[in-house]
Amino acid sequence: MERAVIMTGIGGQGIQLIAKLLAQAGIREGRQVMMFGIFMGMIRGGSSESTVVIADDEIVTPPIVPEVWGVLAMHPEGLPALAKKARPGGVLLLNSSLVVAPPAWDGVRRIAVPATDMAKEMGQVMAASMIALGAFAGATGLVAVESLQAALGDVLPPHRRKLIDTNRACIATGAEYVAAHDIGAALPG
Repeated sequence: MERAVIMTGIGGQGIQLIAKLLAQAGIREGRQVMMFGIFMGMIRGGSSESTVVIADDEIVTPPIVPEVWGVLAMHPEGLPALAKKARPGGVLLLNSSLVVAPPAWDGVRRIAVPATDMAKEMGQVMAASMIALGAFAGATGLVAVESLQAALGDVLPPHRRKLIDTNRACIATGAEYVAAHDIGAALPG
């Protein structure tokens, strides 16, 4: 099994952080992992994208991934360009708090999670991407939710480690959301 996932949003949403977290969770599970990110702006609000490839065997994907199995979109910016990369049989997880006009991609399962609204309700608006990543893991089974939670100490910078428990709770909240909405089954393909 080899899965490529693109995470997209805008600067300040934690896209690069959740990509590192997904990659580290894959490593903790003994999988092969490749990750690379693109950050278009050096300030909040610029486009941010990161690709993570997780495989059971040696990764054969080139450094530029022509198609992806999964897309996690925190913001509508960048979504139109990803339509041609989304592979039929894959999944598109949307932060429905901000992506109000979700695209319909042929053969791609769409999962809407109001991650920003959920984060606000928890009093953790900066952790919306953690909720979305927990939902993605819960819905797809790509990595275990517990692996994401365990990897937090590996990827959070020292000044953010006091937020490990908060982020664990946000990841769990995302996974619980998809389970409660009967979205929690692993996806084939």
